[in-house]
Amino acid sequence: MSNELLPKRVRFVKLNAKALRALADGDLAAGSAEAGVALDEYFVSDRARWIFGYRADQHAKDPSAAPWTTRAAVSEPDGTVIGDAGFHGPPDESGVVEVGYSVVSTYRRQGYARAMLTALLARAAEEPDVRTVRATIRSDNTASLATIAGFGFTRVAERGNETDGIDLVFELPANPSQISHHHL
Repeated sequence: MSNELLPKRVRFVKLNAKALRALADGDLAAGSAEAGVALDEYFVSDRARWIFGYRADQHAKDPSAAPWTTRAAVSEPDGTVIGDAGFHGPPDESGVVEVGYSVVSTYRRQGYARAMLTALLARAAEEPDVRTVRATIRSDNTASLATIAGFGFTRVAERGNETDGIDLVFELPANPSQISHHHL
């Protein structure tokens, strides 16, 4: 049985404000030093620099967001950084958190996104303030749509995005055991 068939295991490594700021500035060495793991070049790509800059500003404005947002995802047991994952922020007033995850290109199509999503959903289920997990995926992102298939997400909306694509919005109860029977 080849290794590819085994479910992947990931752990998350916190990216604090200093790490996020270093990455936003394109300083991979400082970002890696601050995170305590060797981050991939992917963490200073244009996409990553924009996101990490945005997250660093978010942490500065709202320190309570820090435990929720982007973390580096590390493959276990080998310790390779394979992407980043987290929520867009703390739960909103309705108890909704939105997941975000991205896999370094060389590690795609190996089950890592599914492993990250599994870990994020487990985290959401442990949080009493979280009632719903949302995922927004571009309609042409077949890989991401395939990743969430099988987790029980329901498509609740679609909306145009700024690059004239369509975003599909999916939701899942954070803790299925909390669903009361009169809603079914």
